[in-house]
Formats: sequence, C-alpha cells, structure tokens
Amino acid sequence: MRIQALTLTAIALFGLGFAGTASAEGPSRIKDIVDVEGVRENMLIGYGLVVGLNGTGDKLGNAPFTKQSLTAMLERLGVNVRDQNLNTGNVAAVMVTSTLPPFTNQGSRIDVNVSTLGDAKSLQGGTLLVTPLMGGDSEVYAVAQGPVTVSGFTASGDAGGVTQNTPTAGRVPNGAIVEKEIGFDLASLPSVRLGLRNPDFTTARRIAATINQQYGSKVAVVENNSSVKLTPPAGKAVVDLVTDVEQLTIQPDQVAKIVIDERSGVIVMGADVRISTVAVAQGNLTVRITETPQVSQPAPFSENGDTVVVPRTSLDITGDNDQANIAYLPEGVTLQELVSSLNALGVTPRDVITILQAIKAAGALQAEIEVL
Repeated sequence: MRIQALTLTAIALFGLGFAGTASAEGPSRIKDIVDVEGVRENMLIGYGLVVGLNGTGDKLGNAPFTKQSLTAMLERLGVNVRDQNLNTGNVAAVMVTSTLPPFTNQGSRIDVNVSTLGDAKSLQGGTLLVTPLMGGDSEVYAVAQGPVTVSGFTASGDAGGVTQNTPTAGRVPNGAIVEKEIGFDLASLPSVRLGLRNPDFTTARRIAATINQQYGSKVAVVENNSSVKLTPPAGKAVVDLVTDVEQLTIQPDQVAKIVIDERSGVIVMGADVRISTVAVAQGNLTVRITETPQVSQPAPFSENGDTVVVPRTSLDITGDNDQANIAYLPEGVTLQELVSSLNALGVTPRDVITILQAIKAAGALQAEIEVL
C-alpha cells in the first residue's frame, strides 16, 4: 500500500484598505509604481565561444555549430584548419545575453550572462572570447569578453556523479564594454508620460491630483488608466520635474481579486474582496482502498493444486455526516471574516479553492478570480 501526502498552502494578504484618506497605512512613492516614458532598459544578445575548459566543453561531433565557429575563428586569426579532424573538448558554444541600462554612456561596462548551446558539461574555468552583443535592430551596442564565473560544479566517477546548481550557465561581471549609446534626449522633451505598472484609473487620478496640488497648477493630466502626462511649468526642466514627482507619495488602489494556483494550492486574496449573503456547507467523504494480496498454495507433497495469489481488498469509508459543517456569511462580509468562517469549517486549501469558485459561480463573490 502506498500513501501519498500533499501539503497545500493558503495565503491571505490583507491590503491597505480604502485609499481615500491620507492615513499612515503605507503610501507608496510615485517612483515605485510608475515608469517614465523612454527611460527603459534594452535587451542585448550575442553568440560566442568559451575556451579553456578542462575537457568539459562540447563534443565537436555532436555540435557542428561549435566546430564551424571554431574553424571560422581560427581562420580569422590566420590558422587554416578547414577539413582537419578537430577533436578538442575545451571549447563550448554559448549564447551571451545582457541588459543595457538607460542612458548608459559609451565606454561603460555592464555584466553579461553566458549559457551553453551544446552538450558541454561545465563552463568552470572558461574564458569568453570577443562577442558582439546586438539589440533588436541588429546593431552592435556592446562587446563582451572575459573569464566566466560559475556558481555550480559537477563531479563524476565510474559509478556515479554529483551536480550542484547549474554549471552550464555563468556570468562575466563587467564583461562587456558599451560601444554605442541609445539615442534618447529626455531633457529636450516638451512633456513626458508616466506609465503605471499596475494600470488603474483611481491610482492614475490620485497621482495627477497629488502632483497638481504640489505645483498649484495643472501639471499632470490623466490620459487613461495606465498613463499620466506631465508638462513642466515655466522655468522647470523635465528632469527636475520627474525628480520632484518621484518623491511624492500616494495610496495606490487595487482591484478586488483572488489569485489561485491550483498546482501548488496557493491562494492570494486582496483586502477589497467582498461577498453577498451566502451559506457555505462543506463535508468530507474519504474512501480508503487497501490491497493486501495473499499467496495460497497446496499442502506439502500434494499431487493436485497450484500456488496462486488470492486478492484481498479492504474498503474503509468515512464521512463527516454527523457534523453540521455549515457557515452563514452575511452581506458585505470582509476578507478576514471570510477566512475565519472557512477556517472554522476546518477546510483545506484545496476545499477553499472549490468553495471560492462555487461562491463566484453563485454570483455572491464581488471579486475577480484569476487561476494561474
């Protein structure tokens, strides 16, 4: 008989409540909830070779791209090995990725990540050769090179091995030099927009109202639920305006939502979740089936009879029919009362998921349910 145990976790996050009053419940700085138009990172990618591996690189017979890259690199250096039988295990083809921060100047250094493409076992001790890093427009913005730092390792013998973390991925700190800057002049813009990371009309309106109150004029205008347009007043630069606005604080609003991850049993409920009058009943029925087969065989020296397996099945059915597991939830019940009522029923997180979905189907749950 095999018994499996599944541990589920239910998490209730109590939000900040209604944000109509300027209380000390935890307002957020505007810089923590918005992005400034044009101030963004840019993804870079490149293809390169890591050399100096201690026999843990690609097998050239299984990775033709590594062999072709190695041959092409040697030819550029004046070494002709075309049509030769290369059998080194100290080279690995890698993809090099990085992120170019906004307003990074030419000559600055940025970190790069390195990941293997072929069947290399580890990048430990390797060195990344010169690798151009391109943006989405196929232009080269940085060039990477340097020793690869790997946090994992692998060790093996004839009968087994051990691997810790991921030795086929590494990092080159300050391994790329920026060769080309992104052309964006923030200071010359007549206006700039703030993009909300969590779009919401109420939050956008509060941002605009706080900014206009700070300057005493209509500096900010709400364009939609995810954008607030800023126009600097006379004598104020855009950069100075953005700097001042970032330090202002507001109380963000949020949509009443319940997020459910059925795979792990995690439930996250916001503080604004409300339900109408509803009664909830929960009962458990457990059926346990146990197989204990027995062997039946004839007596010693018997002339007739065969040894056979005789199945033995035991069924045990239990239920909570004797308990009145029912809870009455009045209209406008809060999240805390909802969780307390469900806990009073002794329900599991998996049952909570089912109950919440049933309340939503009945039209009594005034919140959005998002299932991951």
